[in-house]
Amino acid sequence: MSTHIEESSATAPPGLIAGLVHQFIRIGEHIPNSLVAFVARFSIAAVFWKSGQTKIQGLALDIVGGEFTLGCPRLSDSVVQLFRDEYRLPLIAPEVAATLAATAEHVFPLLILVGLATRLSALALLGMTMTIQLLVYPDAYPTHGTWAAVLLYLMAHGPGKLSLDHWIARRYA
Repeated sequence: MSTHIEESSATAPPGLIAGLVHQFIRIGEHIPNSLVAFVARFSIAAVFWKSGQTKIQGLALDIVGGEFTLGCPRLSDSVVQLFRDEYRLPLIAPEVAATLAATAEHVFPLLILVGLATRLSALALLGMTMTIQLLVYPDAYPTHGTWAAVLLYLMAHGPGKLSLDHWIARRYA
């Protein structure tokens, strides 16, 4: 009896399988670019923002005596040492590299998240990704390749309709 089931599923009409595959492709083609772009923006912004947060101290709201205060962000104590001992970027002092990285990992993700100067911000983070891949962690190409794919998508297709770039383009076109 089990051979009968295996035979019947193995001899399914090729038109049925091809039809299901074709239907699946048609459904996928209806996924809005704006949805893909929004998920890409949110995801890549989170990756770089979280990395930036590991490099600084003081960028948080603290309650002091019942008041909200925003501490002045500064590099964390260990980040310069990390750039000096582990990252070892050529041609740039560890203090400068740490400051630039921490700044970039906060500014560009925020811009990408709201969809402002998205293509330029994606290019900046792609440059950072390539620097990390080529000079710091060459074995992390699966992760960096994923980041690069998302950033290249945003550069090629833009941020979608749920963005300030789209709003500005519609308003001033």
